[in-house]
Amino acid sequence: MGKPTGFQEFNRELPSKVPAAERVKNYNEFVNLYTEEKLNQQSARCMNCGIPFCHSGCPLGNIIPEFNDAVYRKNWEEAYHILSSTNNFPEFTGRICPAPCESACVLGINKPPVAIEEIERHIIEIAYEKNLVKPTAPLVKTGKKVAVVGSGPAGLAAAAQLVKVGHTVTVYERDDRAGGLLRYGIPDFKLEKWVVERRVAVMEKDGVVFKYNSEVGVNVAADELVRNNDAVILAGGSTIPRNLHIPGRELKGIHFAMDFLKQQNKRVSNIDVTVEEIIATGKDVVVIGGGDTGSDCVGTSNRQGAASIKQFEVMFQPPAQRTQHMPWPTYPMVLKTTSSHEEGADRFWGVNTLEFLGDEEGNLRALKVVDVEWEQDFMGRPVKFHVVEGSEREIPCQRVFLAMGFLHPQHDTFISQLGVDIDERKNVKAKEGVYRTNISKVFTAGDMRRGQSLVVWAISEGREAARKVDEFLMGHSLLESKDGVNQFEQVF
Repeated sequence: MGKPTGFQEFNRELPSKVPAAERVKNYNEFVNLYTEEKLNQQSARCMNCGIPFCHSGCPLGNIIPEFNDAVYRKNWEEAYHILSSTNNFPEFTGRICPAPCESACVLGINKPPVAIEEIERHIIEIAYEKNLVKPTAPLVKTGKKVAVVGSGPAGLAAAAQLVKVGHTVTVYERDDRAGGLLRYGIPDFKLEKWVVERRVAVMEKDGVVFKYNSEVGVNVAADELVRNNDAVILAGGSTIPRNLHIPGRELKGIHFAMDFLKQQNKRVSNIDVTVEEIIATGKDVVVIGGGDTGSDCVGTSNRQGAASIKQFEVMFQPPAQRTQHMPWPTYPMVLKTTSSHEEGADRFWGVNTLEFLGDEEGNLRALKVVDVEWEQDFMGRPVKFHVVEGSEREIPCQRVFLAMGFLHPQHDTFISQLGVDIDERKNVKAKEGVYRTNISKVFTAGDMRRGQSLVVWAISEGREAARKVDEFLMGHSLLESKDGVNQFEQVF
């Protein structure tokens, strides 16, 4: 570790933010960088804990104490190489990851944990500034061709890994630009799109070919893709949103969250919106769903100038701190107040929506809701709810954004055409650690395989699937596994 007494001398500090009243006037990122002194102090808080549980807390297995030590010593090249050895895209995770590594930080047992996520962001930004981020593909190629379907974090990670060992990689993306939800799901105020474009440019220099407006199963034949490549990775994500099938669902003004967020991301990037526009300006907005996507709808509605914003969650309010049923180092389900909530929104828990109410012209005018109370088991988990008698009421609103998560990938294109097996959750079936479908040279990774999850898990899945593809093509793999062993494992 950089400084043995650092965790005793320095408190956790996060970088300053642009004040809420100012940042809602635009869609720019608003989290500032540390000063050199503050970055040094925050890296010094990483203690010599003996067993770094942060490794297991991170789905990528990031080597966190080592890069913190390098940051403290201001050895940026070493810090970058340590971080990039396990994480292809720290510029993404350093901005939008919920940081399960910090929940597992040993210092977090009785003090605020090390600011690992922010240190990651600083390492990669300094690396770009110092021109340390360079193409790594070898000059000698293997002659093997791999097609990756989807350019979200799983597809990008798989492509980046495979090109690193000399394979020829083509990424097929149905949208007009790369990134998946990084591009058209996460708002610019959390992840400006030049960050994605910068990484894509590096990958293109590495030899990755991106084909846009190419929807496999629609304008790209799925069977030809398999025939013309030595392996195919399906990384199309979990794209079917959870709907709310209650009376009045057909009214105008009720939209899926991703439709709303995608449109605004296009406007920020000066891309034409060719469908009917979804705007919150001057409207009373209700966001149904209490997760990160719901929070993104809150932040976007504030920036569009909504008259009022309410966020409903049918579950009970999480506790503010860990309970006995959420012991360290597990990831705790505690109350999360995001930067979007800081900007203004009324949050409600234990609210069930019964009906959408409309006016004579078919426009949404209100919600009929009721309060619910949950029964919990001995672990504090919800079992069933009861309606609170006399709590039924109407909530005036003209816009509702459904942000209740995603069910499974889209089945009616290449999944059905290829005939890959589907599991009981309607995801593409492939075991973790194998990533291979029932079709010999077709693999899958990310949300399409594991279901809706975190960006950091998508990157991990893409990396691990790439390693299995490399083994399949070459009989062994030079790509390191997540646990850092079996770098040259024979396939028998």
